[in-house]
Order: sequence, then structure tokens, then C-alpha cells
Amino acid sequence: MSQDAVLIVFQVVVLILAFSVHECAHAWTAWRLGDPTARMLGRVTLNPLKHLDPLGSVLFPLISLVYGGFLVGWAKPTPVTSRNFKNFKRDDILVTIAGPASNVLLAVIALILLILMKHFTPSGEVSVATAMAMAHHVPGIDTTTLPALFPFALFFYFVILINLLLFVFNLIPIPPLDGSRVLRHFLPYQALQMYDRMGMIGLIVLYLVGGRFIGAVFSPLLGVFNNILFRL
Repeated sequence: MSQDAVLIVFQVVVLILAFSVHECAHAWTAWRLGDPTARMLGRVTLNPLKHLDPLGSVLFPLISLVYGGFLVGWAKPTPVTSRNFKNFKRDDILVTIAGPASNVLLAVIALILLILMKHFTPSGEVSVATAMAMAHHVPGIDTTTLPALFPFALFFYFVILINLLLFVFNLIPIPPLDGSRVLRHFLPYQALQMYDRMGMIGLIVLYLVGGRFIGAVFSPLLGVFNNILFRL
């Protein structure tokens, strides 16, 4: 298997994991705040088959891979019955931000594991440095004598990359992303009616401006994680 194919496999596996954790976080938080809808539908689970969406989880990421863009997308929206919440606005916002927050948590956990790998395993520092270089497509990497821990380092580094990407991507206030669900709570009634009718127009806008927004926010955020990984 070629190096590019290996990188794609790692990214797809991590993306599926990130989707599953993201949607499970939505479902679990809704359940804890009084809405059992998602739990009754089996969405409080890490089983990806319960969460993946053909358009957002398959087609959109494939297009991103083909055109060399960011590997992002979305999963099947978690069903929420907002009238079950005691505090409608607060609880709905908490459920919404639980998904992106779970992606940041995964990225932080992966960062901690990579730091521990650097300091407490044989060839850990080499494994982490090589994984970072390969994930960023640095040319000239020697793959003939990679340490045994390298696949784990590559997996954990992709956990950082992809979960930070999903976190930033979901901040975009365009349906069906989480940012839109938060924004709609602060819109006046007439603007909200127009906003909810965006449909395919929203997806077109997302395709046109999403990459620029991600680049502007994601790069500095990833830089913080990389600096921590280098310095610690």
C-alpha cells in the first residue's frame, strides 16, 4: 500500500471516530438535560453506523480528499426534542456545543498521549516527529526504518488534526452545522424564518466560504497544539 493510501486510511478511521464521539456527546448531553429522544433511538453510542450521513460523512469528505482540501464533514443530526428541556435556550445551546467540545477533548487527550510517548517510550520522540512530518506531507521522509510506535503516533496526531478541524468547521454558522443552531437562538423572528429556509443555498455558501474560515481559525489553533507538543 502506498504512503498516500495509508494516510487516507488513517484519516478516514479517525474521522469516523470523531463523528461518532461528536454525535454521542450531543445525544448524551440531551439525555442528561431531560430529553430522551436520541437515547431511545440508540444514538448514545459510539457505533458509527448509528451516526454516519451519506452526504456529510461520505460524499463531502471524499470531495475534500479529491480536491486536496480539509478532510471535514458532518454526521447525521442528533434528534432533539427541545420542549423536554427545563431551560429551553440554555439547554439547547449546551447540547449543541457538546459536540464540538468533545472534539476538542479528543484532541487534548491525543496531545497528552503524544507527549507521554515522547518522554516515556523508546524512539517515542522520533515516532512523534516523523508522524507530524508525514501528516503534513513533508517530502523526503524515510519510511524504511520507522519505529514500532510510529503507527500509534500517526493515529494520535491525526486525532489532533481532524478533531480540531471538525471543531472549527462546526463553528461556522451555516446549517446544518452546530454554529447555526447556536446563532438561531439570537436572531429576530423574521430573520430566523429566512435562516431556517436556507437549505441548499446554505451548503453552497458553506462550500464557497468554509475553507477560508477554517484556514483563518484552524491554523493558529493547530499552531498552539504543535508548540505544546514541541516544547513539552
